[in-house]
Amino acid sequence: MRLYLIASKPTDSVIYGFLPAAARLGLDVVLFTDRPEEHERARAGARRLPRPGCLPADGEHGADPAPVRVVGCDVWDTTELIRAIAALPRPDAVFSNSDHLQTQTALAAAYFGLPGKDWRSCMRAKNKSLMRRRLTETGTEHVTIAEIRADTGHPVGDLAFPVVLKPAAGVASEDVVLVDGPDELAARCAQIFARRPAETLLAEEYLPGALHTLETLGDGVMTWVLGGFRTRLSPPPFFIEERLTWEAPVPAAGRAHVLAALAELGATFGACHTEYVLDASRGPALIEVNDRVIGDHCDFVLSDLLGTDLFELVVRVHLGEALPPGPPPESASGRGHAVIDYVVADRTGVLATAPSGGPQQAAEPGVMLSYRPLREAGDRIAVTNTNRDYLGVVTAIGAEPAAVECSVAAARTAGSWEITEESRP
Repeated sequence: MRLYLIASKPTDSVIYGFLPAAARLGLDVVLFTDRPEEHERARAGARRLPRPGCLPADGEHGADPAPVRVVGCDVWDTTELIRAIAALPRPDAVFSNSDHLQTQTALAAAYFGLPGKDWRSCMRAKNKSLMRRRLTETGTEHVTIAEIRADTGHPVGDLAFPVVLKPAAGVASEDVVLVDGPDELAARCAQIFARRPAETLLAEEYLPGALHTLETLGDGVMTWVLGGFRTRLSPPPFFIEERLTWEAPVPAAGRAHVLAALAELGATFGACHTEYVLDASRGPALIEVNDRVIGDHCDFVLSDLLGTDLFELVVRVHLGEALPPGPPPESASGRGHAVIDYVVADRTGVLATAPSGGPQQAAEPGVMLSYRPLREAGDRIAVTNTNRDYLGVVTAIGAEPAAVECSVAAARTAGSWEITEESRP
């Protein structure tokens, strides 16, 4: 059977997750990308580090080197993507884990009569303005928004400050900022439009409350709730995700609201990572829907927690297989608590020191601990106030929350991430 995987930049989710899963399933894989050289380099270097996550590697160091054919293609252009696929033998699945390429991939899958996401739900997930309008139309929830473009000024209508300013189709907390008044809104918009003049920005009412995630997987008929995380954000005005903590059980109100919202958006096929806030006075409200597995190495931790191959399950769904009968996988015995803790750069400069990656000795028994470097010593660091400021990630799983928290804290204390001023000639 043939899997055609659509990607732009290389990600660990693809290199260490989906490609090895496809190899274990015995699939012939063709990777379509506009960055073929980068993918070839990423795959060639994939054995330098073990698989992300917390489970021991059982002697295997790095990703499965199974052969993959890489085809250069303008994956952003649906017509070009379909043309490139049509030039090869007919696929059995067309799949992407990219935030940016879900609509193109869904249209390509539909063109070849293959299982896939609804292209309309992909557009609603990617474009937060379309998402907000759909949920308002269906009466699921109402969040006041105003669209802002470079040539429209800064109309906010009935919005009361503070408001959250964000790109309508943004990712990784990029250009997401809390704005306290009209003058600051104008200044922030000017900064963004100077770099990205064609961007559509969204000003939306600030939603107070704790930030949570809900992780789901659907086959178009049945939807599994795999679990969720509680997210700690950086102090305002920015929204950097600093830490995620496994949340079991998922809050009942959040679970019910998110599932209803996903049904109204049409996001019932494949993996979905949804972020929402839960406020005691207002109740749950969506922040964004991501038509893919949770990222930034949380996907590997989730797979480890569930004691199943999450990446293989996602691929099987796109091959047209129904989810297995019975309840979804649950957190395996002895792995009931998990933390994903990001080391975030706090200044611009050169990363002088950084710990080595791989499994780590935990401070407490019964805890599986790992560190994954995302930047190397010698790298120049430019603070962006987004998730792109991560230097590395500490992940831990264990039965006892106190033991997990103690082990993460000890790893952070023992690690050294020194950023020095860049030397000048």
